[in-house]
Amino acid sequence: MRLYMKQKIFSLVDRFYIKDENGQDRYYVEGEFFTLGKKFHLYDMNGVELAFIQQKLLTFLPKFFVYQNGNIVAEIVKEFTFLKPRYRVDGLDWEVDGEFLSHDYYVRSSGYDLAYVHKVWMSWGDSYEIDLNDSRDTVLTLAVVLAIDAVMDAAENSNSSST
Repeated sequence: MRLYMKQKIFSLVDRFYIKDENGQDRYYVEGEFFTLGKKFHLYDMNGVELAFIQQKLLTFLPKFFVYQNGNIVAEIVKEFTFLKPRYRVDGLDWEVDGEFLSHDYYVRSSGYDLAYVHKVWMSWGDSYEIDLNDSRDTVLTLAVVLAIDAVMDAAENSNSSST
């Protein structure tokens, strides 16, 4: 299954839709406005919250928690490395590996590719193609992609503001 996530570049409140390969809305994401740290809610098209993603503050490296039904089910952690960014997903024993600077990466579990994420460069705003190998992990995979995108967006904004 292939999903497409496109974020609007000039949006006061983060709200965008995730579409399937037929262009049909499958999920939507809402970010909270005026909060400390990033917070996202992932909903189905009936308005049922499927996951809540929250940035943990005051950490050396970025961390995000994923909640489902009020319980933490995963923690996305950016690992300290010298050569290239690397992420792990505690609670699910997943790892995320690839070329983050070019926004091409895999979400893996025990060596099995759950999803491949690819940024579409010639678009207005951030757009991603997400190829899922197992639809049972769709919601958690989308939560991981949202957290990594928030980390990379913050890094790009801090780099551009320091120059």
